[in-house]
Amino acid sequence: MKEILCSTGALIGKPNGRNHMLLEELSNKLNCDGFEFMMYSSWYEAAEKIVEDLQRLRINIPVMHCEKHIGEAISRNEPGDADKALSLFEQNCQIAQKLGAKKMVMHLWDGIISDQHFYNNLGMYGELASISHTYQIDLLVENVVCNKEDPMSHWLELYEKYPQIHFVFDTKMAAFHEQMDLIYDKDYQWLWEKDCIRHLHVNDYGGGYMEWGKLKTLPIGAGHIDFERFFDFINEKNYMGDFTVEATAFDRETGVVDVEMLNRCFDYIRERR
Repeated sequence: MKEILCSTGALIGKPNGRNHMLLEELSNKLNCDGFEFMMYSSWYEAAEKIVEDLQRLRINIPVMHCEKHIGEAISRNEPGDADKALSLFEQNCQIAQKLGAKKMVMHLWDGIISDQHFYNNLGMYGELASISHTYQIDLLVENVVCNKEDPMSHWLELYEKYPQIHFVFDTKMAAFHEQMDLIYDKDYQWLWEKDCIRHLHVNDYGGGYMEWGKLKTLPIGAGHIDFERFFDFINEKNYMGDFTVEATAFDRETGVVDVEMLNRCFDYIRERR
């Protein structure tokens, strides 16, 4: 445990053609222990080949990030959305299983609609968890940004209805809502004492409260999150899960990946985990 992972979403984007085979070269340059594989909606038709290619590369992929539009469909819940969301989620679980991933990170709500109809998301979680259990995958709900309420409030609602639920805590998402300090608060120690947080996304944030224009995933040290306090705290809590760095590393025009920046993030975590 305590592996340091790199999100493939930090490396692979539109500027470099969303070319998954970039991992063949980059995996030898990045000082991480493995990858969190980010699924894109444009990859479903090519999913079989992508899986075969990644299996051939023999890289460590212990975590998969579920395709984000699934959460958006659940939130919207128009005719056909629920069935489509469940079908696509099962496809994501099948991909995760083939890649050897044991954890699935999910945006249970997403898109412009976000948490506007959270009762849809709350109600759907049970079916999603049942599907992931079939594939022996631990489903982790992320504290993604909201435009109606806030992530921690929704986590509490989910926990009250589903006491066995597990989460992935993203530092940037928390800072966006000014909720970083809540994880240190005595009223939220159940998240650690009951082993609810199973994975961490370690990203920085440089904006203010819900400053949408600055909702960019920054590398450690490029924003204002107090990571020294954060790592002291999780070590005190004996956190034994893994870490993922998601800082956008590809140039917006050329698609070239800043390997050194990512390696600095990995080294920072490695010195403190």
